[in-house]
Amino acid sequence: MRSVGIGMLGSGFIGEFHTLGLRHVPDTRVVANWGAGADRREAFATRFGSRALDSIDAVCADPAVDLVVVSLPNHLHLEAVQSAAAHGKAVACTKPLGRNAREAAAMLRTVEEAGVFHAYLENVVFNAEMIRMREIVESGAIGRLTTFRAREGHSGPHAAHFWDAELAGGGALLDMASHGAEAARSMFGKDVAVRDVFAWGDTLVHGERTSLEDNAVMIVRFEDGRAATMDVSWSSKGGLESRFEAYGEGGRIVQDIISSPLRAFIERPAGYLGEKVDADTGWVYPVPNETYAHGHDAMMADVVGAFRDGRPPQETFLDGLIVNTIIDAAYRSMKSGRWEAVERPVATPVAVGGSTR
Repeated sequence: MRSVGIGMLGSGFIGEFHTLGLRHVPDTRVVANWGAGADRREAFATRFGSRALDSIDAVCADPAVDLVVVSLPNHLHLEAVQSAAAHGKAVACTKPLGRNAREAAAMLRTVEEAGVFHAYLENVVFNAEMIRMREIVESGAIGRLTTFRAREGHSGPHAAHFWDAELAGGGALLDMASHGAEAARSMFGKDVAVRDVFAWGDTLVHGERTSLEDNAVMIVRFEDGRAATMDVSWSSKGGLESRFEAYGEGGRIVQDIISSPLRAFIERPAGYLGEKVDADTGWVYPVPNETYAHGHDAMMADVVGAFRDGRPPQETFLDGLIVNTIIDAAYRSMKSGRWEAVERPVATPVAVGGSTR
């Protein structure tokens, strides 16, 4: 079996999740890494046995790196993808692919012109419950799927760059509804195009920290008239919410990937319990094997397996671009108060660090 060397760009929360997601993938390891802050990237290298390098380009140029994994803040995705492609490296990028569809189109064009492997890191479609839900829908057990609903929320992002409108490109809608949009596409079938979007969003709680929406609702209407709803929040107390529901003519399926049968009443903190947990004493609900529960194990196995086999992964940059076009239409709807068409953007050059809207 061909050994695969990973170049990890990002030493923070999602970089660690992606690295842990590789732990069961044979003959695969992180060989080089970069992230903001020397101390942080050195600590990452010590933990995972890689070499901490001093720039994005140094990781992408490293001869031991076969596949670059972009686990960086949104404003650095384009630069990282351009660097990986320039060095002829395969590249996988976390969601959302771009701050907007224009950036995402530039990334897709970059990897296509370079002829390099590309994967979109959307973990929700890889969690075990979502896979089983899709299998049940495809079996016809609930009849024709009519609607899909996603509810995702937490009390607010863990890093400062999420709150910055220029760096992030969007608030709770871009951050969280990107999951629901791709989950809905996987349920209805990627051959069914999205027609238009209606959305509302506002800054209801965190106005002192950001100008971005901290709560939003989006209705996505497909070409055949069926619809999906994404309800997202950055002000939901009590820990991470991640629920998905599929409704058919002959039944329904409901999943909550964060629900855990494990619970404890504790008087003293026990350390990390799970993503976005708001309380560390009293009744708590630790998430066992969180990387698996969130779909990162299966996602990274699919990416590396596809790269080894020379085939496209389940999620490519094209999927990321389509998600960005859906979210862009939602932001237009938030401003216009009307249904807005989802348009495939014309690929045009985008300067690194350019305007997000």
